[in-house]
Amino acid sequence: MTSASLSKTPHREKKFHFGPSYFEVEEQVICNRGMLRGSNFPRNVEELAGLNIMVGADTSYSETIKSLQADGYEINATTTSEYSTEELLEKVAKHEIDCTIADSNIYALNLRYFPEIALAFSISKREQLAWLLPKNAKELEADMYAWLNDYNQKGKMTQLKDHYYSYILFFDYYNTKMFYKRMKSRLPKYEKYFKYAAKRFDIPWTLLASVSYQESHWNAKAKSFTGVRGLMMLTQRTAKMLGVKNRLNPKESVIGGTRHLKQMIKFVPKEVEGENRLKFALAAYNIGMGHIKDAQKLAKKLGLNPNVWSDLKIVLPLLSQKKYYRTLKYGYARGAEPVKYVESIYNYKDILDKQNKVLKTDLVTSKLP
Repeated sequence: MTSASLSKTPHREKKFHFGPSYFEVEEQVICNRGMLRGSNFPRNVEELAGLNIMVGADTSYSETIKSLQADGYEINATTTSEYSTEELLEKVAKHEIDCTIADSNIYALNLRYFPEIALAFSISKREQLAWLLPKNAKELEADMYAWLNDYNQKGKMTQLKDHYYSYILFFDYYNTKMFYKRMKSRLPKYEKYFKYAAKRFDIPWTLLASVSYQESHWNAKAKSFTGVRGLMMLTQRTAKMLGVKNRLNPKESVIGGTRHLKQMIKFVPKEVEGENRLKFALAAYNIGMGHIKDAQKLAKKLGLNPNVWSDLKIVLPLLSQKKYYRTLKYGYARGAEPVKYVESIYNYKDILDKQNKVLKTDLVTSKLP
């Protein structure tokens, strides 16, 4: 079998045997965001005329271009086998080309890495992504359908989609641009503290840095109207409990905040496993463990899984509705806030992880003879 984000197109169905579909996408024209300020940002197929467009060779995108050209549309598109779709999106972001075509899921995954790209319009109908199988693999096909059906019924597919695509709901171009700017101007001053705390408490340093950014934008002197202060925005009471003498001291703040997060992870009920544990702990860091346990009880009452983040984040906003919070032990809470809090942190973490991976690759490449 082949699994490679392949869409069921009429051309491919003539050549290959497709197994079960697992995701639905549409092809989208993606252009440089700066073109929005001019008059050449395309809104339909006719307006693609005259633009510098590049797509992958032998892809569904090149099939779409050929079909449109055959219908009489003037599209100046070149095909390439040198660059992947992600690399073409990067070329769009750098405005080395005007536009490319990508599946909607690929655009969604890469928007945070290349904030200078923008969706122009959809150029195809909804298409199914599916696995390719040998033509006579009837038994394998039946097994795959059975497995995928079970996977969906257990809520695993929902969790998987939530893990990769939920941040899109909170994407903000300006905030993302500022994050990239502060990665260069502010993060280097504090990165050593995040890495030290990460090693000491066994939590990824990129997650700690993301928590700090969400809390203070990496401002060691930050102060909120409620009196929380420092890189990790600790309250005076929490700081005292954690042994932090000076909340404005970057190292003390990071170590104290990390210790607090580690405690939250321990307090998460043992039934919560894997990455869900960390997300529950982050939500508790923001809103308190009492409200998290209230949300778990409510989730169970509503027929949802109380031990997975994708279900808990549906329930948390309900804690601000009287008909729900009046029956709960810890009462009212602004439950939408921890949802945005956790999703934002994971968005920042993904960007930092990607950047860290690129830097390591560049370092290795530079050492090659």
